[in-house]
Amino acid sequence: MGATTQRIGFVGVGRMGANMARHLNDEGFTVSAVYDVQRDIAEALAGELDCQAPDSLAAVTAASDVVITVVTDDSSMRDVFSESGDSLLSGAAGTTFINCATITPQVHVDVEALSEAAGANSLEGCMASSITQARDGTLYLMCGGREDVYQAVEPILESLSISRMYIGPAGTAAQVKALVNMVMNINTAGLAEGLGLGAALGLDLEMLQTVFSQTGANSRVLETDGEDMVIRDHECYFSSAHASKDSGIALSLADDAGLDLPLAKATKAQYDRMIEAGKGELDKSGIAELTFPGRN
Repeated sequence: MGATTQRIGFVGVGRMGANMARHLNDEGFTVSAVYDVQRDIAEALAGELDCQAPDSLAAVTAASDVVITVVTDDSSMRDVFSESGDSLLSGAAGTTFINCATITPQVHVDVEALSEAAGANSLEGCMASSITQARDGTLYLMCGGREDVYQAVEPILESLSISRMYIGPAGTAAQVKALVNMVMNINTAGLAEGLGLGAALGLDLEMLQTVFSQTGANSRVLETDGEDMVIRDHECYFSSAHASKDSGIALSLADDAGLDLPLAKATKAQYDRMIEAGKGELDKSGIAELTFPGRN
């Protein structure tokens, strides 16, 4: 599939949203408008992409056929889809919203209902990737909502992703994403403890990572975060604060299902400690600062 003639707007152009917009622009798609609560960020990106930087959400909708949202949390999502005041829903008939944030599944369900009431369509485009993949168009996408809506925007999704899966109705992709991040966070905390204990025992940590990679201790997190934990390089790709938030979403789902998840609870508690220590904006690999000897 190639680029479409649809005008694409972005709401939320931080590290992920901005790089997704850059990629689509490079691939020949029409990025028509970018919006962020930090006006300077939006204006700088608009200058780079030669597009609008509207000062209202309604103006983003007016300038776009498809709007991709990459916001921070449930509250931000409800704000941009507000039923009153400035909102993406203003004049939204015929617009399709692709919502990429990791938020509570019920919020996606609610946004779909609000969008349809306004004559628009809504799709979850949950991402299991980071900044580099956003820029390169190699995201892993989990999509939820009506399947015909998914199919209608598939050229955009294809450009953004190396792999994607249609999960099911609204809310289901967000459920899967919550579980992905819950397990990733547990793996990250476990790796930090394994390497931290190895350091305390005086083991060669390069050797230990090699052994981990060839045994049942292997994980994707070992590949992405292991060396960073050792050398204390915690440049942020996925923050500890977001790790806490996402583990909290999974734990809320577990409560609703009547399940107790002690490992997920312990992991969230560790990331909460990061936030309390003023380290919430470190990458998730920063959890090693709590476990390596002499660091905490």
